[in-house]
Amino acid sequence: MTILIQQPDHFGGDVEAKTAPINERELVLDGGFVIPQTNSFGHMFRDYGAESERQEGVEKFYRKNHIYQSVDFVKKMREEYGKLNKVEMSIWECCERLNEVVDESDPDLDEPQIEHLLQTAEAIRRDYPNEDWLQLTGLIHDLGKVLLLPSFGELPQWAVVGDIFPVGCRFDESIVHHKYFKENPDYNNPHYNTKYGIYSEKCGLNNVMMSWGHDDYMYLVAKENKTTLPSAALFIIRYHSFYALHREGAYKHLMNDEDVENLKWLHIFNKYDLYSKSKVRIDVEKVKPYYLYLIEKYFPAKLKW
Repeated sequence: MTILIQQPDHFGGDVEAKTAPINERELVLDGGFVIPQTNSFGHMFRDYGAESERQEGVEKFYRKNHIYQSVDFVKKMREEYGKLNKVEMSIWECCERLNEVVDESDPDLDEPQIEHLLQTAEAIRRDYPNEDWLQLTGLIHDLGKVLLLPSFGELPQWAVVGDIFPVGCRFDESIVHHKYFKENPDYNNPHYNTKYGIYSEKCGLNNVMMSWGHDDYMYLVAKENKTTLPSAALFIIRYHSFYALHREGAYKHLMNDEDVENLKWLHIFNKYDLYSKSKVRIDVEKVKPYYLYLIEKYFPAKLKW
């Protein structure tokens, strides 16, 4: 069944889309969005062994990432960036700043990040026109990558992007390029290298330290600036790069009941985050008024970053 969603004229006219179910338990991954067969380089998505112009750089990135992302490093970054004293700006201003960023860890795309944000948001908008919070989450989920810019300290790529994982417990073998963890200072630490490490069964992911990067930073920005987005949106923002969990099923022993419910939304979101990456361009000025409306609905005019 399809319905015609009437949008105000300044939001781009009528949009024909599939009806979005209201109950999250009924949400399924069979919307109108068609998953492409290959990424923008002609390879399978997330193929870290593919011989492409990006492959060598991606592997070098993960070597540094896995060596330096330790408990001590994460604590230091959360203390420093949790102050949110770098910049004051709006959500849309941050989107525009991401024009300056290219993610070196991504084997699927080398376009400026704002292209990916809008591709994700627009794909969700087509399939879930009634879930505007999910559309906005698609737009903002990667805004934490501004940590790469000079005004935010110009952190190295390995401290900002890439797949994330818990620190303080054993590094699961499903994590991409797992072999490089052997050089991490926590690898042989008996406090950190067991299944539970410093955590306990079903302690809740909110109590687990994740490797530092744009996911955790944008979560802190949204939470501390009093967004009215639902908890599922904050979960998606914080864990969308946690592929060991939502792709491989690792670390579920640390999840509580709320995590289990929110993971259903993350599985939905991940299809659009990963497979919307393409060379198809978005008309930014055409869709901008609609997303400005959503930003105003869920965020203050200016945020502390």
